[in-house]
Amino acid sequence: MDIFLKVVLLIFSVGLIAVVLLQKGKSAGLSGAISGGAEHLFGKTKARGMELVLQRVTVGLAAGFFIMAILAAVFID
Repeated sequence: MDIFLKVVLLIFSVGLIAVVLLQKGKSAGLSGAISGGAEHLFGKTKARGMELVLQRVTVGLAAGFFIMAILAAVFID
């Protein structure tokens, strides 16, 4: 059981890293990070096409990663 949980956790972590690296940067620099975060927070920009797919896959992999990390912490001695 513990080997299975570790392998699945490894798959989720590598997949999450790969999907995050595939995403395009929204803006560059500190000022871009502040304004880009505000635009993303208030929904002024909508993701379309591949960006939307990568965003949804990222959310799914992140949720799976957190669930598997909690399960691994509980079940692995």
